Amino acid sequence: MTRSRRLVGLALSGAVVLTCAVRTVPAQAAPAADTPVATVQLNQSAPPEVLFGWAGASGFRYTLPDTGSPTARWADYPGYTPPAHAGPDDLATGTDVISTVGVGTVTQKHQSTGVTVTLTVPQGQTYKAAVGWSVLTQDADGALHVLRAAGDGTTTDLPVTGLPTGATPDGVFRTGGSVRRLAVGYTLDGVDTLGLLDLADGTFRSYVTGAVTTAPIRFNDRWLVAANKVARVDAAPGTDPVPAPTYGDYKVQGVVGDQLMLADPSVVFSPDTYRLVGISLVDGTRTTVIDRSSGSYTPTLDGGLLATAGPSSADWHVYRVTPTETGATAAQVLDVEANRSTIGGMMLSGGELLMYGNITDQGGYDSVYGVQLDPAGRPAGPQTHRASMLNLSPCLAGDVACPQFEALGDGGFAYLSTGADGKESVHVTGRTPNTYAAEATGSSGGRIGTGTGRYVLYNGGTPGGQKVADFPRGADGETALDRTRTAAAVWGQRLWTPGTSQGSVVAYDLKSKKNVATVATGAPCTPSEIQAVDAWLYWSCGASGPAGVYDRATSRAITVPAGQARLADGYLVRENRTTHELLLTDFHAGSAITRTAAVLPTTDRDTGGNTGRWTVDRFGGNVAYQTDRGQVALVTAGVPTSPLAQMEAQTDAAPGPTVAEPWLPVWQLNKPSAWTLQLISATGTVVRTLTGTSTAAAVRASWDGATTAGGRAPRGSYTWKLTAAPRDDEGPDLLLTGTTTVN
Repeated sequence: MTRSRRLVGLALSGAVVLTCAVRTVPAQAAPAADTPVATVQLNQSAPPEVLFGWAGASGFRYTLPDTGSPTARWADYPGYTPPAHAGPDDLATGTDVISTVGVGTVTQKHQSTGVTVTLTVPQGQTYKAAVGWSVLTQDADGALHVLRAAGDGTTTDLPVTGLPTGATPDGVFRTGGSVRRLAVGYTLDGVDTLGLLDLADGTFRSYVTGAVTTAPIRFNDRWLVAANKVARVDAAPGTDPVPAPTYGDYKVQGVVGDQLMLADPSVVFSPDTYRLVGISLVDGTRTTVIDRSSGSYTPTLDGGLLATAGPSSADWHVYRVTPTETGATAAQVLDVEANRSTIGGMMLSGGELLMYGNITDQGGYDSVYGVQLDPAGRPAGPQTHRASMLNLSPCLAGDVACPQFEALGDGGFAYLSTGADGKESVHVTGRTPNTYAAEATGSSGGRIGTGTGRYVLYNGGTPGGQKVADFPRGADGETALDRTRTAAAVWGQRLWTPGTSQGSVVAYDLKSKKNVATVATGAPCTPSEIQAVDAWLYWSCGASGPAGVYDRATSRAITVPAGQARLADGYLVRENRTTHELLLTDFHAGSAITRTAAVLPTTDRDTGGNTGRWTVDRFGGNVAYQTDRGQVALVTAGVPTSPLAQMEAQTDAAPGPTVAEPWLPVWQLNKPSAWTLQLISATGTVVRTLTGTSTAAAVRASWDGATTAGGRAPRGSYTWKLTAAPRDDEGPDLLLTGTTTVN
């Protein structure tokens, strides 16, 4: 099983990568755009692979191969203090030296002080390895030499002693957690042997006979581990190595102090299996050094270890493991940004960003993932899985708002799916992960209109009908209304359509099945498009306009710019497909003021418009758009939101209620809230208090009929009182009351 497949389950709850505001306007673009408050990306499930190069005392070099760039990057350890003196005369300072091999020369640079020296490889010798201030070469006779730079600019040559007569170094020259020692393998009489070369005096000592040179070789100044055997460096000559301690099928990664480091198991049964384990080579004590560690490991020249670890791909780090008196400790030294997946569509709803795409390395796994946002539009939670395996209807020819998604303000969203017969169904999912409801339309070539909570508008192909699909709590869909297609919008439990007189708009209550309001918007036409959000009604007479917004709260008619637009609470957003400007028109104060919220990438896509290139939160939220880097930039609308209000509610009593069948009321509000629900007896006693935060803009509670003390509430009628406080702190709290029963 590959690592990318093994880590899928570990990554879906990862925290979101949040960067500082980025410039998304091309350098040649004239319009001034809003500065995003944050950027978000759709994170791949597999954590980024980190390939370590040189690793020393002050930092390390690494590459991220998944980015497609071979460029090496540098990371410095925080708080590192360079030594006062560094040079070949002090081998201990070699823990911060990196060597560059040239033609006949080796240049050595001390990373933190900048001290640089150059060695000349003598004629007839060949470079083999370098560690710290020392360079290992081999002459034509097979003899080894240790070279170092001298103070006068010359190169000293120290012949290696201690290799048995007839021994042939077999090309195994390994560095480890030491700048004084180098592992060297040789063959004698057909037997492989591994030993350590003391670079200070050029002496070699054999430790492990029959070593498999392709197996991990790890060592420091205390221990050598190779071929599943352990040898103490200062043991008396002739001391046999002992079997290395094991931990399941974990692999040896390094030696830190007296701790053997093991990680990266071959067989994984759960994300919790991943860890970096230390086993004392002195007394066998086992400790967990890092939880959820996997991926990449490398010894450092100062006797430590680098390891990648984290709970998810978006919360991934490089740790530096160093010895302590009793074991080893680990500290974060680098945050690694998650690899980015392609976003195929997106939605904003009640302070949540929903992104559609494939976060795996395999086809057929397109899904939707959510990220909670704060009132300013900044990420406030991890990337979570919401719905998988969506069978979306194909995009219509020339459609610039595809895929067709509609966020419903209750945590769920609607989309169209086409069956084998070519007919479309409205699907709703996302309220809880991988729960689906559907309602057949009997039509094709249609579009999702608007929708909120349980109701979704479907516009059939031209000529076609128009349906309102109803998805009540916990049930599959049904058709609440079937009518001839006109301009229409759903907000809460009301359907808004053109009236019989010019410019009038009629509200039809989907529960009472009757018209409940008529509004004279002042439109000089029968609107070809209607949108509704809170007290705002948007109308348009066509692509060329005119267009306007009517404020039902103040009976004001406001003229707004023409063009395909998306209505939100107190503003609307439209895209100029020629200049690539995303234009926000603020009309909340009674006059239309337009600004450039963003300049979209000049390279257009087949998918664009709302839910494609950009999206708007109709439920008291902000604006998001895709950048030229494939990320989502978040912009604060800067428009005051409407007071908290109920749009629709489902509060029918449940039998009992019981633990198995609790009372599950739902109040669909117009923006996110924190809520308190009290159940009050006929005598005025509060028998139970429930609290929570809304799912998007929907309040969902659950009462099993129990009292606060844990007993059963007596049979009878109970008053419920819901108090909801707006999450954005704009406007007063909302108080709703009603009754339910216990039987």
